[in-house]
Formats: sequence, structure tokens, C-alpha cells
Amino acid sequence: MRPILQRPVTFLSLRSTRPIPSRSLKITRFNSTKASEAAQSHLSWPEYLAIRANRRRWQNAMTIPCSLLGLFTGASYFGSLDTDPTKVIFGIDPFFFYGICTTACMGFGYLMGPTLGNAIWRFSHRRAGALIDARDREFYQHITKRRVDASLQSPTSPVPDYYGEKIGSLHQYRQWLRDQGKYRRKAVLPED
Repeated sequence: MRPILQRPVTFLSLRSTRPIPSRSLKITRFNSTKASEAAQSHLSWPEYLAIRANRRRWQNAMTIPCSLLGLFTGASYFGSLDTDPTKVIFGIDPFFFYGICTTACMGFGYLMGPTLGNAIWRFSHRRAGALIDARDREFYQHITKRRVDASLQSPTSPVPDYYGEKIGSLHQYRQWLRDQGKYRRKAVLPED
């Protein structure tokens, strides 16, 4: 073990603003721990929102390759099946049915893309995973506390960005707050 602080720590007294020296307290850390771990125990909001925007980009970027993979997999599987054009499948011509199934495979790839993108992103950022998860919980508490009640929406006027998915910076967060307030005023006090 080696000491982090080389000089004595001073504390402020509750009764006066004059520092009281303390020679008995010495903060130490083990040599096996890194100093950067202690320094990076906090993630600021701009850093978190930049990380969140990066994660969203990864999720969206993985949608295209996963969709194409689903399309090619479905086409190769259903294209290689022997078909009898005289026999219908679920009352549909076999070629149309296999085409629908191929499109469904592409849709499945489209739905799996964000999940796979998030998994790859989390694997590449696993060191800061605990910090990001803690900020995620705090961020979603902010969102649920400040968003508009969903019962106020109508089919013609949905709530803008209900889950706050498009927030990627402090500016966008402030804009989201303004949009929520504007929608709340419009829903509660409709214009005549």
C-alpha cells in the first residue's frame, strides 16, 4: 500500500470556517487498484448523453446488416425448398407463401438489429457498464417524472417522444422538456 495524500487532510469545523488540521487521517489505496478507477466514479450528464447517442447510433446501424442477413437467410432457405404449385399452403399459393415468409425473416432481422447492436456496444464498453447503468436509471426517473401523462394523448395527437429515446444532448433534453410542457398545455387547455 502507498499513500495517496502526502500531506495531512484538513477538515472544516461546523462552528467556524477555520480549517482544523488532522494528522491522524491518512487516505491510502492498494497498489492493485488503479487511480483512474477512483477518479472515474462519476459520469457527467453531457458525457452520459454522448454515450447514449453513440449507443443509439450502434443500434440503428446494426438494423441494416441484420435485415439483409434475415432477407438472404430466408431467401436461401425458402428458395431451396421443393414446391408443388398445385398444393396450396394455408390456402395461399406456395410461391406467395414463401415470399411472405422471406419478408418475415427480413422483418425478424430488422427487429433483432437494435438488440444485437446494443449487445455489441455493451461488450465494447463493459468497463463503464456500471456507471452507465446507474445513469440510465437516474435518467429514466427524470423522464418518467417530467413526461406528459399518456392518458392525455389522442390518435391524432400522440405524446412527443414519450420515452425520451431521441435525447442525445443537454440541448435536446431541454427541447424535450419544452415539447412536453407545450403538449401538456395544449392537452389541458385546448385552443378555442
